[in-house]
Amino acid sequence: MQFENTLTINAPADQVFAYLAQPENLPRWNYALDTTEQTSPGPIGVGTTYRQTRTLPRPAEEHFRITDYDPPNLLTVDGDFGPFSGTATYRLTAADQHTTRLVNTVHLTASGALKAVAALAGPQVKHAVAKNLDVLKATLEAR
Repeated sequence: MQFENTLTINAPADQVFAYLAQPENLPRWNYALDTTEQTSPGPIGVGTTYRQTRTLPRPAEEHFRITDYDPPNLLTVDGDFGPFSGTATYRLTAADQHTTRLVNTVHLTASGALKAVAALAGPQVKHAVAKNLDVLKATLEAR
């Protein structure tokens, strides 16, 4: 399953990136998450690892790592996302000094019986991610 969501955020790209690059912020804008914490030592960058607890679609512990880190343009994470594994990429482009275009591309893979479900769930997952990104936008614009 692959999909993309694009939105414009009325905040500078460096501020948007700084917020996204702190995965501990994820539960503030992703309604399906309870906690996210860094599990590797040192500053955030390629290779930094995280553990998070998910409440939806069912309670779970997930793990992911940063695979691309290029402030303020690119952030990619790879790991567990609900019942899937995959990659989420955030590409940021400064439209002007105060506006950022964010393109979120998600690639998810399912195994076993979930493969059939994944094909059907794609539009619902994309919509849920878009709703989360709307919360991210509102959060950043209120700052």
